[in-house]
Amino acid sequence: MNLIINTDGGSRGNPGPGASGVIIKNEKQEILFRGGEFLGKVTNNQAEYMAVLFALEKCEKLNGSELHFRLDSELVVKQINGEYKIKDATLGQIFLKIYNLQSKFKKVIFTHIRREQNAEADAVVNEILDQRHF
Repeated sequence: MNLIINTDGGSRGNPGPGASGVIIKNEKQEILFRGGEFLGKVTNNQAEYMAVLFALEKCEKLNGSELHFRLDSELVVKQINGEYKIKDATLGQIFLKIYNLQSKFKKVIFTHIRREQNAEADAVVNEILDQRHF
């Protein structure tokens, strides 16, 4: 099954309380999953990476085969695609988990999109953080 995945991550403060947001749709643009998780104290970049990892785990459960990720973090897209080096050790550890999980799928593409095109995933992040009353 081909899946379209929008992910976002954010922290209130950098670092600060953070969350991931994930929207997974099928080719007909029907939402198959909408959710995320509270991450505790993280940086914005860590939250972005954790959102990708969380989404990959969900896609595996949904029996996805070809995945098209859409992120508004150009840095994360370029790092995952190998265009930029990952200098932060924590991000490197999360990257390795992402890299290993990708091998379970036929094809995984990461594309950068503008922030306004990622409003649904951003809303999930803010809903999770608002529930924590920070």
